[in-house]
Amino acid sequence: MRRVHRSLVPLAALPLLLTALSGSLYGALSAQGIEAFWLMKLHTGNFGLLNLQPWYSSVLALLTLFVIGSGMGLLPGRRRGMKQPPPAA
Repeated sequence: MRRVHRSLVPLAALPLLLTALSGSLYGALSAQGIEAFWLMKLHTGNFGLLNLQPWYSSVLALLTLFVIGSGMGLLPGRRRGMKQPPPAA
């Protein structure tokens, strides 16, 4: 599970970071009266020649859920073979 998580996190981090930064920067610039529509295109998955808009939000959602799921599998006490402490009386 650790190997899967380690290989997936860098793959998921790049589009999630790009989405967060472009959305935040677009909001900050819009508040200053600066129109930067190209940031909204990046935010929604339009990368010029590579337009992923129809699938971008679904891909981000799946990557996020998979990273969360694999990370939860790494939590202490969730591994196979680990003994659970007895319940407190």
